[in-house]
Amino acid sequence: MDFLLDSLGEALGLIWSGNRDVYSAVSVSLQVACAATAITTLVGIPLAFLIYGHRFWGRRLVITVLNTLLALPTVVVGLFVYSFITRRSLLGPLDLLFTKKAMIFGEVILALPIVVALAGSAVVSLDKSVKETALTLGAGSSRVLIIMLREGRLAFMTAVAAAFGRLIGEVGVSMMLGGNIAGVTRNITTAIALETSKGQFSFAMALGIILMILALGVNFVLRYAQGKGGVG
Repeated sequence: MDFLLDSLGEALGLIWSGNRDVYSAVSVSLQVACAATAITTLVGIPLAFLIYGHRFWGRRLVITVLNTLLALPTVVVGLFVYSFITRRSLLGPLDLLFTKKAMIFGEVILALPIVVALAGSAVVSLDKSVKETALTLGAGSSRVLIIMLREGRLAFMTAVAAAFGRLIGEVGVSMMLGGNIAGVTRNITTAIALETSKGQFSFAMALGIILMILALGVNFVLRYAQGKGGVG
């Protein structure tokens, strides 16, 4: 018990003092997760409208694959992307391996099924009369899309928040594609794994506390938005 309390005290001290290594890892996590979430949102929500808002041959198969990918382990995603960007592969000359770009690439693939599936559920649940009324009033396809986005904004925000939560806490993609390079690609989760293995429990705990604060922050913002939108 004393060990735990001592480690907690040291962890809080590292956070309060602005320890450079701690906040470097936090910065990398936020940069990569935010960039990947933004890209995933821009790609995933239109895909959700395309897949879930239209009927086409093979639609059920596509949805089944998406639902399967939701449970895909992060190390499998990391391995898949690694095979494409390793120096002996097709994209090897781009020199992406062990960079933030590689981490973002992998995290986009990891989060895309989440955004598409959750946003797709929102598209399905939207009242069809909204689209029909907008079309009747002469709204173009782009205007109809904007109206539907506004009507389902809380569900879409939930999809984005879920994607960010998945990315900020993942370790497999970051470790395999980023290489855990100090000050460059070492993020919260890879630093926690490394420091714990080295016996630096207080350092790992400091990062764990920050990770929990970030997760809670996302949930508080989401709950606030739901409250403003009339969701109890």
